[in-house]
Amino acid sequence: QVQLVESGGGLVQPGGSLRLSCAVSGIIFNVQDMGWYRQVPGKQRELVASISSQGNSIYADSVKGRFTISRDNFKNRAYLQMNSLKPEDTAVYYCKSHAYDTWGQGTQVTVSS
Repeated sequence: QVQLVESGGGLVQPGGSLRLSCAVSGIIFNVQDMGWYRQVPGKQRELVASISSQGNSIYADSVKGRFTISRDNFKNRAYLQMNSLKPEDTAVYYCKSHAYDTWGQGTQVTVSS
């Protein structure tokens, strides 16, 4: 079955950077369109960035120019490089294949001074 394991979250000061990683198993990764989502308590999960199987990416307006999604098909991993972090980026971040309704445990990102 599909398994997704997110890592790389933590506490960072405003303006700082983090790189999230998502290890994917149980599916043929290189044909998957992948997305990074985030959720704060009391709000719906939102799509932050998406990357197609061919490497084309799109971003939510709130992160455009600050976040970069990428993938390594040899390692079966997706990444989210987050720069110029803001307190409003605080959330639990999840990765997901667009083709499967399976979520990992997420990784907490907290942006605070």
